[in-house]
Amino acid sequence: MLASLAGVVGLVVLGGALTACSPTYDWRTVMNNDNGYTVDLPAKPGNDQRAVQIAGAPMQMAMQTAEAGDAVFAVGTVMLPSDDPATQRAALDFLRNGLARNVGAAPDAHAVQIPLAAGGQVLGLEMKLSGAAGSQHEARTVYARLVVRGRHAYQAAIIASKPLPQEQIDQFFSSFQLY
Repeated sequence: MLASLAGVVGLVVLGGALTACSPTYDWRTVMNNDNGYTVDLPAKPGNDQRAVQIAGAPMQMAMQTAEAGDAVFAVGTVMLPSDDPATQRAALDFLRNGLARNVGAAPDAHAVQIPLAAGGQVLGLEMKLSGAAGSQHEARTVYARLVVRGRHAYQAAIIASKPLPQEQIDQFFSSFQLY
């Protein structure tokens, strides 16, 4: 009886230790009405903004980010000066090349359909890149979807230092919808 009890306690302690080591994903749906998208993020998001140069024109990139475990989940939005196809292409090129440059990889991407909240889809790009990032040249994997709709260019990305469970990647990208 005592050996059984000790075994159960051991399993509970081991289970608690394993739970403490695994990342916590507290998924919540974030509706960004200003930038026209909805997405599930694994933690309470933070907001940031930075200046970017696209085709020689200064623009602002708004970012919503959330961290879970060894990964950052982010949606960046750039408001373009027009919905001109050349401007849209330049924005997609800027986003694709920037992500690849951050990890020293080729900017490989393939077509993917991005869902619209009202139904339907719009064509975007999907990327999975691995390489070294930062001053410490730490291994990073970037999963990203890029899309332009009207005057908005979007970058939905996960930057991870360790492989992520596929269900977490799927949760993030399947929830990303444009208005």
